[in-house]
Amino acid sequence: MADLARLTEVIEPEARALGFELVRVKMMPSEAGDGGQALQIMAEDPATGQLVIEQCAALSRRVSEKLDTLEEQGEVLVEGAYHLEVSSPGIDRPLTRAKDFSDWAGHEAKISMTKGWDGQRNLRGALVGIDGDTVTIDDRKAGSVSVPRDQIHAAQLVLTDELIAATQPLDTSGAEEVEEFETEKADD
Repeated sequence: MADLARLTEVIEPEARALGFELVRVKMMPSEAGDGGQALQIMAEDPATGQLVIEQCAALSRRVSEKLDTLEEQGEVLVEGAYHLEVSSPGIDRPLTRAKDFSDWAGHEAKISMTKGWDGQRNLRGALVGIDGDTVTIDDRKAGSVSVPRDQIHAAQLVLTDELIAATQPLDTSGAEEVEEFETEKADD
């Protein structure tokens, strides 16, 4: 199993060097269906809250080079084969950092608590915010619930019309410059 704390320690300076903020580093099963694993990196440009394709590619190259260099020096951070996936967090983004819980207060979120949590395991409702290390949510069923951040297994915004309206639009520059190609159809 990969050491996520060490991976984050290595990846975060690479993201910062490009002017990005790291949102999440996670190991997960590969979507390629090959039984392998994927190292997922989510980052954002603080100016837009997203990354465009060129920014994802730049971060991917930097991280790949850094991980290769460390491996050549004898430090293997991910055992075995894996895919590197670099992406923007998206509109219904995960909430991983303290600032996420304050920046997105007022929007609908869903929170899953760790298995050892004593209380309602899944919460969904308007995110109130964070005070210290305590996150508060107005759960649809339980009302106002405050939980320690370290007991949260996963938290994510819920896609709503209000969230879409509050989110800066994706960069669409160049979209109007679509190139069309004709292909020849082979005779049967």
